[in-house]
Amino acid sequence: MTTTPNIVAAVPTQLWLGGQQTPASSGATLPVRDPATGDILTYVADADPGDGLRALDLAAAAQKEWAATAPRVRGEILRTAFDLLTQRSEDFAQLMTLEMGKALAESRGEVAYGAEFLRWFSEEAVRLSGRYAGAPAGNGRILVTKEPVGPVLAITPWNFPLAMGTRKIGPALAAGCTVIVKPSEETPLTMLLLGQVFADAGLPPGVLSILPTSNAAALTGPLIDDPRLRKLTFTGSTAVGKLLVRNSADQLLRTSMELGGNAPFVVFDDADIDAAVDGAMAAKMRNGGQACTAANRFHVAGAVIDEFTDKLTARIAALRLGPGSDPDTQIGPLINAGQRDIVADLVRDAVDRGARVRTGGEAPDAPGYFYAPTVLDRVPRDARLLREEIFGPVAAVIGFDTEQEGIDAANDTEYGLAAYFYTRDLDRVLRVSSALHTGMVGVNRGIISDAAAPFGGVKHSGFGREGGTEGIEEYLDTKYIAL
Repeated sequence: MTTTPNIVAAVPTQLWLGGQQTPASSGATLPVRDPATGDILTYVADADPGDGLRALDLAAAAQKEWAATAPRVRGEILRTAFDLLTQRSEDFAQLMTLEMGKALAESRGEVAYGAEFLRWFSEEAVRLSGRYAGAPAGNGRILVTKEPVGPVLAITPWNFPLAMGTRKIGPALAAGCTVIVKPSEETPLTMLLLGQVFADAGLPPGVLSILPTSNAAALTGPLIDDPRLRKLTFTGSTAVGKLLVRNSADQLLRTSMELGGNAPFVVFDDADIDAAVDGAMAAKMRNGGQACTAANRFHVAGAVIDEFTDKLTARIAALRLGPGSDPDTQIGPLINAGQRDIVADLVRDAVDRGARVRTGGEAPDAPGYFYAPTVLDRVPRDARLLREEIFGPVAAVIGFDTEQEGIDAANDTEYGLAAYFYTRDLDRVLRVSSALHTGMVGVNRGIISDAAAPFGGVKHSGFGREGGTEGIEEYLDTKYIAL
């Protein structure tokens, strides 16, 4: 069944090439579905390898002029795009809810968050600086400059269809790089609408291309192998990230990888439990748990585990599950049937090994890709969901006794993107923050993302940073000039 809401009918559905809509060379299309119903919303152009090379031709041709464009002009285009995106915030929010499923309130939050990267990097565009110094030997001068790395391939995920794009496009354009975006085939509409916003903001044709595709490997492979491409940035699973890093080796591409997570949420015995539960709700249930920074494991001190679990269970059991477009909905559907089945399988494995379901624990018998918000306690340490990223509305609670046991449990993972902990002891804040093996730490707070802060991980969660003053460095080469 196909349903086409008004906002969808107004969105570009062709490839974005040369600053305008362009049909796929093959004429192929791919469906975009509403995860709340499974219905097809519309069809978009399905790019093939030839379309990818067309985009790279445009990016390579535009690169020199865009790099030479005054930083102030680049910044003003980004700022205008921020203004236009903000003016159309409700269109973007409704569109994201339709194609991704998240509650409308969360989509509105993502628009504000995603737009902020355009404003932030519009300001960073004019702050690119090098250095000038005398050589220590006294025989010359050292001049260091920053230059755009060149054409960029940005591969973005479905869970934050806008913000994961602006977090890459913003710094790339600010640095003077041209960009090709390959959005998720699950959620291409938001990014295509953003292409129109950039065109309206005055971005020159060819500087930004957007290529939805049903065959990502076929599209991106020739681009990665082409020496004209100089940078690859990816947000997605660790398995795919490793493959892309291997594939990028022949051209020695600059790469940044924002990959999977297995975030611990640690509650120490001196924590403010009500505040910890508030933080847990934000860290776990934001985006229905479909976030790489989502709390995956709740490690709670034995002295407070019953109180914390009881209060968390009551809050999660009260969440309203439903279509994201319903203003009363707090948790929308998962992205597709496959993701729903993965979540169900992880819960089933934990229960089979001895975990107890406090609330939820099943998929409702209804259309769409829903899974009930769930709390599990008494989770055994061999349960798969303690090792694997859940990416769904499931909170797994595990106890610990000593501070060191809590730290060791938090670090017991190959991932290292984000971690959260609650305590009222300042000395413990410093100790634990230092001891956690993650790229980001939330102390007494459940939301850590900020356009002004560096976002990224360590270990199998990837490398490179997005956002903050560090984010633009990923798109710049350093040149030393000896004088």
